[in-house]
Amino acid sequence: MSYLSLAAVTAALLLFIWIGLRARQPDTGLDDYITARNSQGAQALGLSFLASGMGGWILFAPPEVGALVGPVALAGYAVGAALPFIVLAFCGPAIRRALPEGRSIGEFAQACFGGGVRRWVALISLLYMSCFLIAELTAIGAITGMLSDVNPALVIVGVALATLVYTVWGGLRASLMTDRWQAWMLLGLLLVVGYVALQRLPHIDTSAPMPGIPAGAALGVALTLVIAVTAANLFHQGYWQRVWAAEDATALGKGALLGGITTVLVVALVGGMAILTVMSGADIGSPPIPFFAMLSDAPAWLSLLALLLALSLVASSVDTLQNAIASLAVTEKKGLSIVAARWFTVVLMVPVVLIALQGISVLRLFLIADLLCATAVVPVLLGLWSRMTPLAAIAGSVAGLIGAVLPGWVASASLTQGILIASFPGGVPSLGPFVGALLASTLVSLLVASLAPRSASTELHR
Repeated sequence: MSYLSLAAVTAALLLFIWIGLRARQPDTGLDDYITARNSQGAQALGLSFLASGMGGWILFAPPEVGALVGPVALAGYAVGAALPFIVLAFCGPAIRRALPEGRSIGEFAQACFGGGVRRWVALISLLYMSCFLIAELTAIGAITGMLSDVNPALVIVGVALATLVYTVWGGLRASLMTDRWQAWMLLGLLLVVGYVALQRLPHIDTSAPMPGIPAGAALGVALTLVIAVTAANLFHQGYWQRVWAAEDATALGKGALLGGITTVLVVALVGGMAILTVMSGADIGSPPIPFFAMLSDAPAWLSLLALLLALSLVASSVDTLQNAIASLAVTEKKGLSIVAARWFTVVLMVPVVLIALQGISVLRLFLIADLLCATAVVPVLLGLWSRMTPLAAIAGSVAGLIGAVLPGWVASASLTQGILIASFPGGVPSLGPFVGALLASTLVSLLVASLAPRSASTELHR
């Protein structure tokens, strides 16, 4: 079985390389390499948003949330995963009009607030995407170990190298082209694997209560997930690249909505499978891994299909993140050539792969990055408001940092303890820091902007 699994994984990766290299445009400049400007229709964008956002994490997090916390929290997760696309569907056309030659979230921040805010936004974006990249490669290693006898290190290195080949040479166009195939692949494999696995479960007692916790607590988890996931993904440079890759504003709006709707359906489907698994009385393990519990004692061919599903999920996210980080580097470091951008991507992957090979949990670091995003997401998006000023953005972001610490500080009467709580000890997400960050950053941004003289305007609004 190990040789068959290795052959199938190799074949899939070679297919992705072939598709990606075919998308490469000869003699394109740096701008096309990182934006594929005005080239993508609504359907291509929608599939790309879906594939880019759906990584190996959907086989772990939504099933666990559905199995342990219940459908309310699962709905929060699905909405949180899709909401960034919905935001871009409505805000993206305005951003395109304001910055027709834009390339990154950093340039948007620059146009709105100046260089200081730009550097802070770029740092947050880089931290978040690096965590995402490490987490995805770590996930494919763990999944490989559960579903096959193949050495997980081989698959981690294989995914990193294969995606590097076509993203380094083909740029964003290669990522967009492979996303289309990977999106259809993941949808088809998910339906087949899910249907067959559910048929093999013990009898599902439809009269049994759904798994979950009290409604109030579940709603708190749902809100935490909505805020954390939405805020973080709005700092995903890969999504911002697609704002300018769209043919026009209409294609962007329709594509982002398509990506959002399909994302909700996929997250709900995977999480719903976990709920049904629990209702069947099957052992979901400790720590719980409901999706893979469905595959216990499954035939070898079904485990192989599940491995290919995971591979397509991870590869689609990794190639997006590779090009997104290269894009961010190019836009932040003026004068960087396309050759330098390619080498930057290659060099970046060395520490990422080394960390992923350790198999450590990056959940706590992920949560901290999510919280940093929550402190700044509203001040940044308010840049579309004509009254917004650089001072208001800076004040709002600082207030967001204070607001993140404040709930724990008040509850414990200790600043040190408040900081500790906001760093999520044990990797357990909690609502207080996210709500505090969001409310404080919003209120202070609006207050400072409202008090500013009306003559104060940014480059974007001028």
